[in-house]
Amino acid sequence: MAGCGAPGSPPRQSGPGSALEEEEEDDDPALACDGDLEVNPYDGLPFSSRYYELLRQRRELPVWTTKYSFMEHLEGNSGIVLVSGPPGTGKSTQIPQWCAEYALSLQFAHGLVACTQPHSLAALSLSLRVADEMDLNLGHEVGYCVPHEDCCTTETILRYCSDEMLLREMTSDPLLRQYGVVVLDEVQERTVPTDVLLGLLKDVLRQRPALKVVVVTSPAMEERLRAFCGDPPVVRVPEPGPPPQLLYRDPPARGHVAAACQAVLDIHRRQEPGHILLFLASEQEIAECCRAIQTEAVALNPGLGPLLVLPLHPGVGRAAQKVYEALEESGRERRVIVTHWLADSSFSLGTVPFVIDSGLELRNVYNPRIRAESQVLRPISKSQAESRMQRAAGSPPGTCLRLYSEAFHEQRLPPSPAPHVSETSLSRLVLLLKRLDIADMGQCDFLDRPAPESLMQALEDLDYLAALDDDGNLSEVGIIMSEFPLDPQLAKALIASCEFDCVEEMVSLAAMLTASPCFVPPSAHLEEAVTVRRRALLHPDGDHFTLINVFNTFQQHNADEGWCRKHAVSGEALRLAGIVRAELLEVMHRIELPVSPPAFGTDANVLNIQRALISGYFLKVARDIDGSGNYVMLTHKHVAHLPPACCYLLRQPPRRLPPWVLYHEFTISQDNCLRVVSEIQPQMLVELAPQYYLSNLPPSESRDLLTELREKVVAVEDVPAAPEPLGEAAGGEDEEREVCVLQ
Repeated sequence: MAGCGAPGSPPRQSGPGSALEEEEEDDDPALACDGDLEVNPYDGLPFSSRYYELLRQRRELPVWTTKYSFMEHLEGNSGIVLVSGPPGTGKSTQIPQWCAEYALSLQFAHGLVACTQPHSLAALSLSLRVADEMDLNLGHEVGYCVPHEDCCTTETILRYCSDEMLLREMTSDPLLRQYGVVVLDEVQERTVPTDVLLGLLKDVLRQRPALKVVVVTSPAMEERLRAFCGDPPVVRVPEPGPPPQLLYRDPPARGHVAAACQAVLDIHRRQEPGHILLFLASEQEIAECCRAIQTEAVALNPGLGPLLVLPLHPGVGRAAQKVYEALEESGRERRVIVTHWLADSSFSLGTVPFVIDSGLELRNVYNPRIRAESQVLRPISKSQAESRMQRAAGSPPGTCLRLYSEAFHEQRLPPSPAPHVSETSLSRLVLLLKRLDIADMGQCDFLDRPAPESLMQALEDLDYLAALDDDGNLSEVGIIMSEFPLDPQLAKALIASCEFDCVEEMVSLAAMLTASPCFVPPSAHLEEAVTVRRRALLHPDGDHFTLINVFNTFQQHNADEGWCRKHAVSGEALRLAGIVRAELLEVMHRIELPVSPPAFGTDANVLNIQRALISGYFLKVARDIDGSGNYVMLTHKHVAHLPPACCYLLRQPPRRLPPWVLYHEFTISQDNCLRVVSEIQPQMLVELAPQYYLSNLPPSESRDLLTELREKVVAVEDVPAAPEPLGEAAGGEDEEREVCVLQ
């Protein structure tokens, strides 16, 4: 990494403080133009005028006052430094830069700097901002690494990454030897990867004392983390200014979305200057609210100025950067940023004069007893409400309007958000920890231990999938499954496709299931025309096959955006599926799995895809109990329905509904619909699912039918061998069936 220093200049051996002293001496940006130009130590080029402009802004951040203290602790003997401060104070941009200064002072002897984020969008956004502040090129000295997108090179010295990516990196480099400093940012979000990284990094520090770990959190989590991390030094970031004016409003009878829209329009009509940050419960509410505000804004007096409504949630992708784009020169444009829990801590927007908080969030909570998620609309926590209110703190202080009563805040809001590890399926996590040779979950240090029931269910599911051996360690199949960045069930189906000669199709399907949903709601006036066009893409054998068909057709049309608009499909989602597909094929080639040639459209291929799917998804099968579309899950007694966009409901002329289906997802919600559904034959389920899984199903008519089918299969297997030619064929079939059961 010697190339990261300035060519021809002496190495900076006096420690990171010297870099700060030089910056403090250069308060006058004119110094950038008089005499010798100051050189960027990371790329050896002179600093631009924009660097000094942004440096002035950085020095005004509340976190800047803590730089000396932070650097002293980082250079000290403690392996962990805890940084505590409210949102919007500059922690996520400045702390990693100071860590890069520290690493530079050591000539990167112990490695580079990684900064994790709980949300991929935040990692992308922060890397763009920090590269700008450091006067460097994104993708060179500063980069980001998120699922399906790696914008880093061998030159990268500061890497922003999602916490999930750093955790996966530990499977190949358990001690993270390429890093000298690891910053865990927004730890109060309590995502599963961040919680696990906290525990694992404590163990890494015992084996690599030279590593530095910086834990960044909100004040509400400070004491908890201090105890967990062994009483490390704490750097406390001051608040950005006086607290905002806090207003409570009784819950509106017509709903919080309508009340939020009305509050935005009232502020705009009063011509009070400043942007608005609005927190709602879900992406659906965000979309509904944006449409309503835009519709109402058309009828407003033009003299009030333009109203720019910007949604901010994971689904908007790179469009999230619009919240940072320069405003019109007139300065009369007002931004309304409509978001949810994503912006509780991430996406600092400076001081926002108006914050409107609905006090609710929609979360998916996993129930291990029924192996399904439930959509839960619930109050946010007090710490989240505090973080949202702090967005309006500053000089002068803004206003935070809470669309709930003070009594609701005191009585209904829990002190802190539930850790995700208590609300998520743990199968993927357990598979990863097994890959890290953590055979006993008791060896892993958690801030909050997962429920024993959730762990047992995850181990049971992995055992059903043949991912574990008799000792509870990863089997050969389990090791291969852990190589794929997929849920265990999908990884097992992909591995099974090698046996059933349908890899080309299954890898496309796995990519489509991993990417965001490809179908988007068409405009009302185009709905009928789009439905007719989409019908040509439907596959008679189910939604899984329709997804393969859509991907193939998109590729045949050379990723044409016009074709996407005609069929109301997301070109962005399909392009992402192409990236995921390439990644999966790369993994398969690397571990030398066979890839069969494409055969989509043949009857044999349909049968093989169904077999591969059942090999991974036998836990997700449902049966129509009355012939009218009331599907009961095999693993529990919940009744679900086919989704409105299901191929079996859209096809013309209408035909009978499939009696047995395999589905990709089921979430207990208002509509109680299965997601991505294809018909299967129960005989195939009996042949491919493990016998002990079928025996463990809860008593039901469905289990009785499967047991009866199983007895018939066993009876056929027990028939004495036929004459030689037929015997060989029968033996071959039995052998194949036996292999399927084992896998």
